[in-house]
Amino acid sequence: MEKKMEIEHKHLSINGLNLHIAQIGKDELGAVVFLHGFPEIWYSWRHQMMGVSKAGYRAVALDWRGYGLSDQPQDPPNATWQDLIADLLGILDALSIPKAFLVCKDFGALPAYQFALQYPNRTCGIISIGIPFSSIRSSFDSLPEGFYIKRWMEAGRAEADFGRFDVKRVIRTVYILFSKSEIPIAQEGQEIMDLADLSTPLPEWFTEEDLSVYASLYEKNGFDYPLQIPYRKLGTGENVADPKIEVPVLLIMGEKDYCFKFPGFSEAINDGIMRKSVPDLEISFIPEGSHFAQEQFPEQVNEMIIDFLKGHPVNG
Repeated sequence: MEKKMEIEHKHLSINGLNLHIAQIGKDELGAVVFLHGFPEIWYSWRHQMMGVSKAGYRAVALDWRGYGLSDQPQDPPNATWQDLIADLLGILDALSIPKAFLVCKDFGALPAYQFALQYPNRTCGIISIGIPFSSIRSSFDSLPEGFYIKRWMEAGRAEADFGRFDVKRVIRTVYILFSKSEIPIAQEGQEIMDLADLSTPLPEWFTEEDLSVYASLYEKNGFDYPLQIPYRKLGTGENVADPKIEVPVLLIMGEKDYCFKFPGFSEAINDGIMRKSVPDLEISFIPEGSHFAQEQFPEQVNEMIIDFLKGHPVNG
């Protein structure tokens, strides 16, 4: 009888911190490293880890520094995007992975794209869920003051807002808001956490058990580091003139993802702006896909990922 594969958890000493990873599978066909966003964690990739491991790949999902079961840096306000890129390189080295596919979403796409620019020889390809690459810095000036990113960039504002509730309630609210097709925007005199209450149902594909797992994983570090990376460090990364990502890239875009309404997003995808920097680009759309397409439609996303992986064999 074939032994059922189980996800293995371990900590790696990387750049002075103990970083948590989850992994499963043998790298018969290569390694796939999953990079989460906010309010996510390694667990966000549970469906994809099982899918790619069954297809013959080694699946590794990390908790970024300051997230989940990884250590929190001593001074979160001094966080940099380069820290994440260095951590990713350190994890590949510690796991003896010479070259990996990077699957990313939300802010995890930023270090993934930068890693491919800095270390193309360590990158087999990128699969980004919901975040296009653009060499043009995003501007949110056209969005109102109550836009959630503007609010969370303001020192102390989110801390006071989140601090009114326990971790589980914060994760619940953010998941509900981010699963909608409209950009979360608070009115004057209203905070972001006021945009949903306990009577607002969870998305049908996100269970109370899932919520409890997320809450338990955020209990260790809270939200100090996540408010720095990504929100208060947006626009502070290295700006490369005329960047060219030489590895193949698949962009999976949920058409109901609220990020589609961010300034410049539609143009990057539909007007060929991304393709100027990413010559080997495929774009797939999921008509009903939300910001969390990989949890909402796991089988469809898995099929897209595995087709891309097999279309770009590591030793091909």
